[in-house]
Amino acid sequence: MKQQTARAAIDSKQIKKLDEHIIEIVSDSGEGAQTAGQMFATIMAKSGNSVWTVEIIPAEIEPPARTPAGASGNRIRAGSFPITNAGDGADLVIGFNEQVLQGGKWENRYKPGCIVLLESMWATHRDPEIASAYSSVVNTLREEGYRLYEVPMEAECSKYIPDPRKGKNMFVVGLLCNIYGRDLQLARTEIENKFGQKKAALIKPNLDLLQAGYDWAEQNLEFKFEVPPYGETQPLVVANGNIAVALGVVASGMEICAMYPITPATSASHYLSEIFDQVGGHVHQAEDEIAACAFAIGASYAGKCAVTITSGPGMALKTELMALSVMAEIPLVLVNVQRGGPSTGLPTKVEQGDLLATIFGTPGDAPKIVMAPATIEDCFYSIITARKIAETFRTLVVVLSDANLATGQQAFPRPKITREWAAPPVDQSPVPAGKDPLDWDPKTGLSQRFIPGQPGGMYTLTGLAHDRKGHVAYVAGINQEGCHYRSLKLAAFQKTLKPPKVFGEPSGDLLIVGWGSTKGAIEEAVSRVRKDGLSVSAMHLTFLQPMASGIKQIMQKFKKVMTVEINYSDTLEDELIDEDNRRYANLAWLLRARYLIDVDCWSNVHGQPIKPGSIEQMIREQLK
Repeated sequence: MKQQTARAAIDSKQIKKLDEHIIEIVSDSGEGAQTAGQMFATIMAKSGNSVWTVEIIPAEIEPPARTPAGASGNRIRAGSFPITNAGDGADLVIGFNEQVLQGGKWENRYKPGCIVLLESMWATHRDPEIASAYSSVVNTLREEGYRLYEVPMEAECSKYIPDPRKGKNMFVVGLLCNIYGRDLQLARTEIENKFGQKKAALIKPNLDLLQAGYDWAEQNLEFKFEVPPYGETQPLVVANGNIAVALGVVASGMEICAMYPITPATSASHYLSEIFDQVGGHVHQAEDEIAACAFAIGASYAGKCAVTITSGPGMALKTELMALSVMAEIPLVLVNVQRGGPSTGLPTKVEQGDLLATIFGTPGDAPKIVMAPATIEDCFYSIITARKIAETFRTLVVVLSDANLATGQQAFPRPKITREWAAPPVDQSPVPAGKDPLDWDPKTGLSQRFIPGQPGGMYTLTGLAHDRKGHVAYVAGINQEGCHYRSLKLAAFQKTLKPPKVFGEPSGDLLIVGWGSTKGAIEEAVSRVRKDGLSVSAMHLTFLQPMASGIKQIMQKFKKVMTVEINYSDTLEDELIDEDNRRYANLAWLLRARYLIDVDCWSNVHGQPIKPGSIEQMIREQLK
């Protein structure tokens, strides 16, 4: 009787229309859940949905199988409106074993009662402990109200390939295409693009697995969902933040990227390695982080501007060379894809803990420009902007991305390339007689850049204290003069910045200030509470050093100001913590010091993107 009822439900399944849905796919490392997630996100985006993805990456390269901490996969948030962050709890979760599901439960990534599709092979595993563990988790999930469906992935995939572990991900893409009503031809095209001519033999079995997953869902699941497109008609690019950075490097006209592999930044240089030579660019993989930065500075000295891409531990190693770029006034763009720290910390998890280190982490006075993209689209345009600033002001520009942006996918309007983005030709016209290589303008601190080979442009380049001619000098006042003019350059740049826009009303009870990848979650949370009549607004900062004028005046119009950040801060709930010893989040430190306003903060270092629901809950508690 139960079978007949279930069959009737499947035959009469109705499509539930939704504004958004959040999907997670998790597996052991190496089973392809990340690939499945990326592919299905691309399919949703090409179907007209707005998407945002987050990779679920274990800290180890090959973690133990069937462990919660070893889960690898992807989260996809797809909607009928512009999606700007990863959202709250998942609505549907696919697990290749029951243990990888546990990690998501412990991190509160799933909505109560969400749909769980779980590989069923473990129920009859030859190891009784594994079978018992599977049964225990399944029973617990059902008792807790999850809608659990056991899926025989291993058995179904074995019909098409000898090693089903290598095909479950395409079976899962087929499942999802059926559940969300996606055109299988889009999925077939993605498979063909992925394997291409070099791996043409793999296309047919993967297409079979895709169809098998689609058919199994059609025959065995009683639900379907529709997430309508959100109406965007212009051509879009679907990319993650690292690819957007790489495309920005190409669009900016930079021709050299010097790097050393480091998680989570490496994929940017991998992508550049695939495409850069087509536009005359070169990727140099150095022997270490120090050499990569030195190579980029040398390339920039030769006439244009180079980029080096790294993460936190690499920043620590590049510190001396960053200071050389400032002291010698050689343009350099440095991209720091932040991860958890200190030391090797959380190599695959998100954090915003490098802000203070980036601004202040060099010996002596080494002023630099620091900016932070807030979206994946920003990752593209920020590199173009950074190159222009670096060359115009002859200085170091650091772009602070993070793991949330680096590995997340988002669809954004296809950029319309213009010649103005690219670096101008190298100036080889003769240097006017009597012109010094560091002839600092008394108002702006700027000076003409001499290029090797330029007639009359010979001079000594040094990282030592020097005068306007570049001569090493310890005469009283020389170092003071150099520091003064290097600082004036930041002041001159600061005068070009517009005040940040306020999201919401220009005054009220609470202002939430953020930077980097938290923007989407902050603004979504603020939108929710504003609908309930709470007087809350948000302000997001792109330039952290220097900061634009007008920020203090904006903050003074609110009764309370708080930052929301993904870095560590103390809370007054601890017995030992008080106003005299409390450590604040990075941006809160800066705002308090610069503007002498009592800026509070709310932050964590959970290694996850902050959810809009968590920010919303904090706001409501603050305004009780």
